[in-house]
Amino acid sequence: MAYEAAKRRLFRKLDNYLLHVSDLDEAISFYRDRLGHALIWRDAEAAGFALPEADAELVVHLRIGPETDILVDDVDTAFREFLAAGGTAVEPPFDIAIGRCANPFGNVLVILDQSKGTFTTDAEQKCYRRRARG
Repeated sequence: MAYEAAKRRLFRKLDNYLLHVSDLDEAISFYRDRLGHALIWRDAEAAGFALPEADAELVVHLRIGPETDILVDDVDTAFREFLAAGGTAVEPPFDIAIGRCANPFGNVLVILDQSKGTFTTDAEQKCYRRRARG
């Protein structure tokens, strides 16, 4: 499997840079109101902001971070390929709201997929359901 992984690129793009915050409303006020980043989604524990020259997001989270998330087509497959190529497992694949996630690197670089879709938001950018993929 390592040979197959080497024939194609495993990583698609940066999905987000995630920062830990202690107060979500305060962080939203700071990044949106003071720094001018558009709030694109939020839920009870996190919020995502647009980065104007990228489709990656800046995410603030109450429980986790900092970390950089890299998008892959399928986390389970990418995790197996990463291990077959000699990578180290830190946290195996697990479910998240928009797909699956894993930490195969041993640092704060995480891979994820959006197999369940993306967030759908209301007029105030609060998440109320996931948007189906495709």
